[in-house]
Amino acid sequence: MQNLVTRFIEDESGATAIEYGLIAALIAVALIGGATQLGKSLDDKFGDVASTLDSVSETASTNASGGGD
Repeated sequence: MQNLVTRFIEDESGATAIEYGLIAALIAVALIGGATQLGKSLDDKFGDVASTLDSVSETASTNASGGGD
């Protein structure tokens, strides 16, 4: 019985699994942070493109109607 208790106390496989879980959680947090930052950057870029297209469209419609002179 003492041998069984000693083996149970010295068994570190549970600790290893917890360490791997913590590492996976840290990687997941880093990926989420990176994806969020990338998403914000893409949103800003698409906003700039949309603004540029809107201004070009307004200029083209003004010139087409003859109001640009």
